[in-house]
Amino acid sequence: MAATPQKPAAAPVRRKVSRHRGEGQWAMGHYTPLNGNEQFKKDDDGLNVRTRIETIYSKRGFDSIDPNDLRGRMRWWGLYTQRKPGIDGGKTAILEPEELDDKYFMLRVRIDGGRLTTQQLRVIGGISEEFARGSADITDRQNIQLHWIRIEDVPEIWNRLEAVGLSTTEACGDCPRVVIGSPVAGIAEDEIIDGTWAIDEIHERYIGSKEFSNLPRKFKTAISGSPLLDVVHEINDVAFVGVEHPEHGPGFDLWVGGGLSTNPKIGVRLGAWVPLEEVPEVWAGVVGIFRDYGYRRLRTRARLKFLVADWGAEKFRQVLEEQYLKRTLIDGPAPAEPLQRWRDHVGVHRQKDGRYYVGFAPRVGRVDGTTLTKIADLAEAHGSGRVRTTVEQKMIVLDVEEEQVEPLVAALDALDLTARPSPFRRGTMACTGIEYCKLAIVETKARGSLLIDELERRIPEFDEPITINLNGCPNACARIQVADIGLKGQLVLDKDGNQVEGYQVHLGGALGLEAGFGRKVRGLKVTAEELPDYVERVLKRFQDEREDGERFAAWAARASEEALS
Repeated sequence: MAATPQKPAAAPVRRKVSRHRGEGQWAMGHYTPLNGNEQFKKDDDGLNVRTRIETIYSKRGFDSIDPNDLRGRMRWWGLYTQRKPGIDGGKTAILEPEELDDKYFMLRVRIDGGRLTTQQLRVIGGISEEFARGSADITDRQNIQLHWIRIEDVPEIWNRLEAVGLSTTEACGDCPRVVIGSPVAGIAEDEIIDGTWAIDEIHERYIGSKEFSNLPRKFKTAISGSPLLDVVHEINDVAFVGVEHPEHGPGFDLWVGGGLSTNPKIGVRLGAWVPLEEVPEVWAGVVGIFRDYGYRRLRTRARLKFLVADWGAEKFRQVLEEQYLKRTLIDGPAPAEPLQRWRDHVGVHRQKDGRYYVGFAPRVGRVDGTTLTKIADLAEAHGSGRVRTTVEQKMIVLDVEEEQVEPLVAALDALDLTARPSPFRRGTMACTGIEYCKLAIVETKARGSLLIDELERRIPEFDEPITINLNGCPNACARIQVADIGLKGQLVLDKDGNQVEGYQVHLGGALGLEAGFGRKVRGLKVTAEELPDYVERVLKRFQDEREDGERFAAWAARASEEALS
């Protein structure tokens, strides 16, 4: 029998071999800086710039500042140059940094856990009035930001803040930023565990330390023992969420790898239960992994969420236990579903000591120095020496006696700081926007305030919890992807074909145990002028089509594109 002919062997495919430079991970031996940010951090630690600010720049003025300090290291002390007035959004991505820079700064006051005394609040208000043209914004990470700051005034501002126990240390930069915490920690009747001690220990041991002052990018932390899940734990690099372990009692469930911006990711549970006294050590282990294994080659992939996505929860926990903690963590339960839709603590609530706390709603976080001072005065006049900021750009007065509650509520109303806001006032947030931010494309604060007024006038009967978040650019500082209605600022075409300010719309995002990102309807963009009409239209359709008890996010997930347009 003749042999079966064989097909000739295929020629080997030649692949181009390129030398992989790695991701800039220190733990893999990649210490050579692979971009300008890594180079300036290697040249000099960001924390060292304070001496130059105090001894050189504040005396010689703005023009004396080294560019790597100006647009890099000064962030480690809470300072960003703000946007030069008059530059429209179309030029944001075109102009060079020095063309966008004004000779004034945004200064971020770090407020860990959102905790302030009335004395501290009064000092911030005074600094705003004297050095910041009265500006002040409450952020969605519990900080307060001031604008129009001159470099000449920074040392005096630091002196005043530090005299009352505040600082701007590592309020920005590639380092551990403010630790957000439950604003009612230690006082709420329903609290599972008070995380205040852990926040203080982390601050005392690690903030301002060069152990973690050179991370691949910023690092965000949340710690809360509230059953309301009130610190947006799903979108932090690390979060400790209060849970009750069936054998070990109250402690924290450990989450890692959350974050938004242009590549949003929900954090993942490691399945580990952490007792209060071990939180600082475990926190340091997670930050250590980020420092050593984080991707430093590309800034766009330098957040912890990318490492977690590549490794997975199992490997991350294994590395944490074996290389950093040198012990095994205890397995633990997931947090229970919160019983309330609103988690912002706005309104009047009883404390566990029998007194009350009163949460109130400034407009989209925008206040001013005079108002901050008046809030301090009102709190003291009604028996309280403590206030809090929240992650929804709101504020709370603690420790109010029952007979003082209604007088305080009335006094807040008189300042347009209502403790009984409409759903629109309560649920609308906005980032800094084009007024001050060099990354922004559109205006946000005034637009958000106007939207509140219009919706209150047009749909006064609307009483469902609703979140409306406005962002001036794609970076999601105002958490647009996890809002019921998220509005991402961009330039759009109006009906006449003119390029105008507008927003891409995200619908049905949410946080909580049903966390998820909003739906984008193809081509759905609205001009700033059309925004009130659009939001009114979609909310009325929700009212008409919703099923009993259905949340906006659930309706938006099933609604037709026509209903959402």
